[in-house]
Amino acid sequence: MIEVHPIPFEGRESVRVDLGDRSYDILIGQDLLAEAGRLIAGAMPKARTLVVTDRNVAAHHLEPLLASLRAAGIPAESTVLEPGEASKSFVALERVVDAILGAKLERNDVVLALGGGVIGDLTGFAAGIARRGMAFIQIPTSLLAQVDSSVGGKTGINTARGKNLVGVFHQPRLVIADTAVLDTLSARHFRAGYAEVAKYGLIDDEAFFAWLEGSWRDVFAGGEARQRAIATSCRAKAAIVRRDEKETGDRALLNLGHTFGHALEAATGYSDRLVHGEAIAIGMVMAADYSARAGHCGPDVGDRVRGHFTAVGLPTTLAQVPGDPLPTAVLMELIAQDKKVSRGKLTFILMRGIGQAFVAPDVPAEDVAAFIAAQQPG
Repeated sequence: MIEVHPIPFEGRESVRVDLGDRSYDILIGQDLLAEAGRLIAGAMPKARTLVVTDRNVAAHHLEPLLASLRAAGIPAESTVLEPGEASKSFVALERVVDAILGAKLERNDVVLALGGGVIGDLTGFAAGIARRGMAFIQIPTSLLAQVDSSVGGKTGINTARGKNLVGVFHQPRLVIADTAVLDTLSARHFRAGYAEVAKYGLIDDEAFFAWLEGSWRDVFAGGEARQRAIATSCRAKAAIVRRDEKETGDRALLNLGHTFGHALEAATGYSDRLVHGEAIAIGMVMAADYSARAGHCGPDVGDRVRGHFTAVGLPTTLAQVPGDPLPTAVLMELIAQDKKVSRGKLTFILMRGIGQAFVAPDVPAEDVAAFIAAQQPG
């Protein structure tokens, strides 16, 4: 088992993902990118590495990371992909695996994912299958990746039939979350990542959601509030992953809003029409409203979620998706491909209240279709 030493600095946090011999730490704090080489050398002595990133992230962060690796004596190569969901594909997967093999990395070396959720999911999948499984380290550069996709070992790519339908569970050896790199995000992408932060409050922590309602501007501004929001989110996810690593029970709760949201992403072609966090924001509002329709909660739950996301600047309705309307039949076909479908039965994550999400199996497809039809613009 690889031991990762605690960060010897004040004002930073370490969250442990406790999975026995696959346990690892999430290191959270300002300006950690400059220390990445030292942290990685301490975790994996004598390892060589390949950095996988995208063109946008490379422009800001690749050279500082490579300099940190060189300073720590870590031989490193890099491969740069195009940004966006289109890179979560078989074509990009083949390219990353080829880069790993071309760099002559061995099984005791490490692949570094420097980027957002797309790069992390793709790189983790490539590391999970190259040489039948190699170590990888997550260095997430988006808020969404820092609080969600970099933690828990779910890796994969998309297909035309749906999102994340091909992949493996492959835990990272370490996650380095530098809160300062989030300052390079656009306002749109920071907001999108914030949807996943709010999700943890909606699942099982009403006090955290209430804190976010009053403090979201401070989270956006950075500093202590941002670090608190990220660390709280990571602790929440680590606790769920510890209980249910392979998503056979509680971990499905992390998909609150995702059944609707993933269908919206697929229907818009994984394009800039609707980025992931925006789709999930709409999906969580729809999940709350459908919960009220099904009698699990009152309409005030959806109103509160909608009100907070509107204040933040996130979309909350199908009418806010740019471009042509998304037909109900298309969305239902995509929902039927969701990974939580079992023997053709729909499973949704619904809500009894703020902080009271639950897994609802055997949701009637015809009722969901009627609900979506009622949400359509016009």
